[in-house]
Amino acid sequence: MVVDTVREEQAIRQLTERLVENFGGSYSVQHIDAVVGRARRRFEGHPVRQFVPILVERSARRELERSDAAAAVTQPDTGRTRRVAKHKADSGDGRLPGALRETWLTNKRLVSAAVAAVVAALVVVTVVTVALAVRRPSAAPTEAPGVSSLALVRGVVGSEKMSFFQDPKVAEVLARSGVKVEVDSAGSREIATSVDLGKYDFAFPSSEQAAERIQRQRNVSAKYIPFSSPMAIATFTPIADLLAKAGVVHRGPVSTFDMAPYLRMVGNNTRWDQLGDNTAYPVRKNVLISTTDPRSSNSAAMYLAIAGYVANNNTIVQGTSAEQDVIPTVSRLFVGQGYTQSSSEGPFDAYLASGMGPTPLVWIYESQFVDATVRGQIKPDMTLLYPSPTILSRHTLVPLGEAGDRIGRLLSTDPDLQRLAAVHGFRTNDATQFAAVTTDHKIPVAADLIDVITTPTFDTLERLLDGVGKSYN
Repeated sequence: MVVDTVREEQAIRQLTERLVENFGGSYSVQHIDAVVGRARRRFEGHPVRQFVPILVERSARRELERSDAAAAVTQPDTGRTRRVAKHKADSGDGRLPGALRETWLTNKRLVSAAVAAVVAALVVVTVVTVALAVRRPSAAPTEAPGVSSLALVRGVVGSEKMSFFQDPKVAEVLARSGVKVEVDSAGSREIATSVDLGKYDFAFPSSEQAAERIQRQRNVSAKYIPFSSPMAIATFTPIADLLAKAGVVHRGPVSTFDMAPYLRMVGNNTRWDQLGDNTAYPVRKNVLISTTDPRSSNSAAMYLAIAGYVANNNTIVQGTSAEQDVIPTVSRLFVGQGYTQSSSEGPFDAYLASGMGPTPLVWIYESQFVDATVRGQIKPDMTLLYPSPTILSRHTLVPLGEAGDRIGRLLSTDPDLQRLAAVHGFRTNDATQFAAVTTDHKIPVAADLIDVITTPTFDTLERLLDGVGKSYN
């Protein structure tokens, strides 16, 4: 079971502030922090966390009160001593008459025992509640008193956004707004065609085309586009140099990958070992970019849209005749790959882990490469290319209810969430955020995207995808 500490951290901060307010006249903030830290460490490793802040405050307050009383005894002439003495006189102390003192001490012991019994009972109840919650995942979590309840919002997202939603800093910002987001991942076209959206509050595919289909199916007019990412190619320096000699890659501060000569290579079944002066990668397999499955993934659909545009004499595919003309050409780009995965996370993970051998060229979102660089996963010989032309994939959130609409608004307007999106490689409405991230990490990206095309209409793209799908059979 993964322990969620966001609410606990908030409660610890709040109780520390209360203790500083109560005891700040006697102790420094650092001393009070240390007392709270010692009290909290007693509960390390315990899976039941709901009542930890209550028990921590009780223990810390008791320690501070004992120390405060001891300090007063050593300074009998101060005003503080008089205040403590008055408190003791009001509460009952050792100077009371014998019978009365014994009665007071007996009652005090009874009260202490009762308090301890109540706390023990609460912990037992909590353990039973957590055990039941483990057996019934849908049960709502029990909240500790004094800690604001977070509204649980569930979504299904393209896999390239999983690292963003799993970021603890993102969770913390969302918690400040009173929500906790849980997401599942799927291919963007899969989200639009086969995922059961009835159990989610929002759908967040990677393109407006997939979002449009969801809107039609669910009769939803609202949508949010909090960030975007152009399509790109992840490769290795030796491969880029080899393709530069073949006239496919054009070197520069930001290198580009010319789709026209590449399509000619694919049409001629060109193998890597047939490229001239090839000592870097002399393997007997066709030159092909590794993609996801176009029948389930948006990134592959964007690859199809670009290839269709180039195959159609650099014109957006429109009409039945143009569709039929380009399908044989673009189908070769996919069928020749063999098995392909359903979401963009798979081939990029293989690129990061396996190196140049199995995946010399991988079709990705620019955001994936930037995100991996920020996290220190990019090795020195890995490099980023921009296809010419490329497409800007606009990640589009479709709310499926009021809770999903709230997430769409937060992702689009909250400055901290927009900044964190840039850290994860996405281009937000504020271009300076993305520029700051790429500059700080020395990532050579295209500052201004010039050679960008628009996608075909939703229906045209669907027919192209269906045509490619039939080529697999």
